[in-house]
Amino acid sequence: MGRVRDVVRRAVAPLTRTRLFRRVLGPVLLPPLERFVAWISRGSVQISGLLVPSLVLHTRGAKSGEPRDAPLMYTPDSQGCAIVAGTNFAGQRHPAWTANLLAYPDAEITVRGRRMPVRASLVPDDERDGVWARIERQWPGYRNYERSSGRQVRLFRLQPVRRPAP
Repeated sequence: MGRVRDVVRRAVAPLTRTRLFRRVLGPVLLPPLERFVAWISRGSVQISGLLVPSLVLHTRGAKSGEPRDAPLMYTPDSQGCAIVAGTNFAGQRHPAWTANLLAYPDAEITVRGRRMPVRASLVPDDERDGVWARIERQWPGYRNYERSSGRQVRLFRLQPVRRPAP
């Protein structure tokens, strides 16, 4: 499976760096397709998860307080955390889930069918280059989304936390 994934990844990666992907395929087509596949598979399959480590971030809306879900690519770090980048397909605005984490840093993630609580923290400025290097080892060229967007992408470290005993 790893070899097939690597071949598909090499074929797909250049497409994700195109303007067509950043403006149409990614932000317009991918979210409804992800929702449809999640619905049809009862949440057990993420399209992005076929190519890169992926999770579903469960937050509360920054303004509404209502539950929100966002399927995201993540990069594992060396301390058991997940790193997520608010690239928004190189859009000029930060994705809503990043505002949600700023307002409510206690969230949950689902990874490979397992749901767990996390605490989100922004990656400090002095760690950004190292974190981007780690992300780009997984998905080369990903930082170009930040360069193309004209804004500093919010990078979050999602630290698993223990639930309090009932």
